[in-house]
Amino acid sequence: MDCVFCKIINGDIPSAKVYENEYVYAFKDINPNAKVHVLVVPKVHIESIDSVDEENIEAVSQVIKAIPTVAKECGLSNGYRVITNVGEDGGQTVKHIHFHILGGEKLPVKLA
Repeated sequence: MDCVFCKIINGDIPSAKVYENEYVYAFKDINPNAKVHVLVVPKVHIESIDSVDEENIEAVSQVIKAIPTVAKECGLSNGYRVITNVGEDGGQTVKHIHFHILGGEKLPVKLA
């Protein structure tokens, strides 16, 4: 598979790891849009929210459960934003479901 996030998870591409468990990998975004910008991904390849089904919902659930832990690890005690992009029009550039955690500063109230 030629998925950049799968390569990061497998250690083939270096990343600044923030958190990892059996199901989830979180790492700093290389082009941050906030003081703190971390990507949280399931270790199994799922293309996007549109691809979530009964067979992979547990992997996505594990990501959702990990997000508060990742935010805490990043020192985001005053709030943060979670975003996932879906498809080309939604701004998804990597076809592996991922959730952006943005914070560390007052974020503007507008679409990210």
